[in-house]
This record gives sequence, C-alpha cells and structure tokens, in this order.
Amino acid sequence: MTTRKRLGIVVYAPALVGNDRRALDSVHGMERALPGLRLEWRVTERRRLAALPQRDAWLVERIEDGGFPLLCNGDESYPVTVSGRGRSGLFSPGGQDQFEVHARLPLDEPVIASAAAVLEGVAEGACALWGRATPDDAEGDIAYQTAPTLEGPPSPRRGLPALKLFEHIRSPEIPYYLGWLNYWSAAAARAIGFPDPARDADLLSRSRRTTSGGWVVKLTEAPLDLDNPAHLDALKRAYERFPEIGGRSTP
Repeated sequence: MTTRKRLGIVVYAPALVGNDRRALDSVHGMERALPGLRLEWRVTERRRLAALPQRDAWLVERIEDGGFPLLCNGDESYPVTVSGRGRSGLFSPGGQDQFEVHARLPLDEPVIASAAAVLEGVAEGACALWGRATPDDAEGDIAYQTAPTLEGPPSPRRGLPALKLFEHIRSPEIPYYLGWLNYWSAAAARAIGFPDPARDADLLSRSRRTTSGGWVVKLTEAPLDLDNPAHLDALKRAYERFPEIGGRSTP
C-alpha cells in the first residue's frame, strides 16, 4: 500500500496576545480557500474524533501557551489538520516570541489547485510575516539545511546552502528558508529585496499579490520535487537571488 503524499504549510507571525482573533482567522482563511473544507473536529486524549458544534467559541477559549489545539476535518481517509503553537523568543529571530500555524493536507489535484490560496488564507489570517507550503518529500531535504550534525554545522543534501538557526537570524521578517510556495508579507518582501522587475521576471510570472500587500511566490509550477533536476535548480537559483534568506548575507 502506498502512502499518500502530503503538503505541509507553516506560517510565522507575531506572538498571540490573549484570545487573539488571529488564531481563528487563520482557520477561517484555510476553510475559505479549499472548497468544502470544514475543520470542526478535534482528537480526544484517547485518539478518537469528536465533533465541535461550536468550533469557533471552543477554539478561542482554548488559546494557551501562544497557540491553539489541533483541529481536523473528521475524515480519517482524507485527513486535513491545522494547529497553532508559540515559539519562545529564545529560539526566534531578534529574541521575539512568535506564533506559528501548522497545517497538513493530502497532496492531490484539488489541494494542488488551491494550495496558493490556502497558504495565503492561513498567512493573512494570522497576520504572518512569512510562511511556506512544501510537499513532505522536499521538506526532509530542506530540514537538513538547518539541522546541526554531530561534527558541528549543518550538512545539507543536494548542494543546497546551509542556513542559520532561527535564533541567529537578525530579524523576524527575514524568512528562514524557502519552500515550493512562499508567503512573504510586505515587510518580508522589503527585507529580502523582492520584487526587482529586472531580476525577478520569472518569479513574478508565478506570483500573486495578497490583499495585505504581501506576495505568494511559486518556485515551480508543479509541486516541488527535488529529484527533478529542474526543480532543484529553481530552488538553488532562488537561494542565490535572495542571500538574506536563512541569514546568509553579511551585514
């Protein structure tokens, strides 16, 4: 039996404050972007599914530790999940606490068609600084760009550049790494110098502007597959174009 491939989404935003509506807005944004999606179930301590008839009120009441509990669509044969968590300033750029939203979806044709809108919906709802959506196969390779080895620094696969740990990046507006789809807020775009019409014509042909003035930038038309030499080359070119990403530029 083959395992269905998944699309992983994560966005990074300023920390939640109290019963911050951004937690709920990120879920609403995800639902609006994917036709028919309703994230109105939770997983119990016994790992059973339980319906949430008053989902919005339930979620707001359970914001704690800078995040919110996992929600899902209640379909074990086609699982879609979203959750939020806080990241301490000890492990974040500029020493600032952050709010992360994580989502996972099956990587099938409906999701692929809606992926840019889903990323935008989650990111804009959370008022994120930046985020990305990437197939799980490529996520593993990208993780090696920041994972320290026993000998010391990271040892990335496939000739990808080594990236700094999150806490060593000077500003929370600077993305830590690239993905297949990249959400850059207006502040993040300014921080990395996007767009430059003379240098970014190819990327702009696969980009969309968001309602808040940010961007969703697609590196490749098809979901990123690093076994495809053209996709790997596109990822490397993007890192060369934006040396700020991953804290690689010299101040």
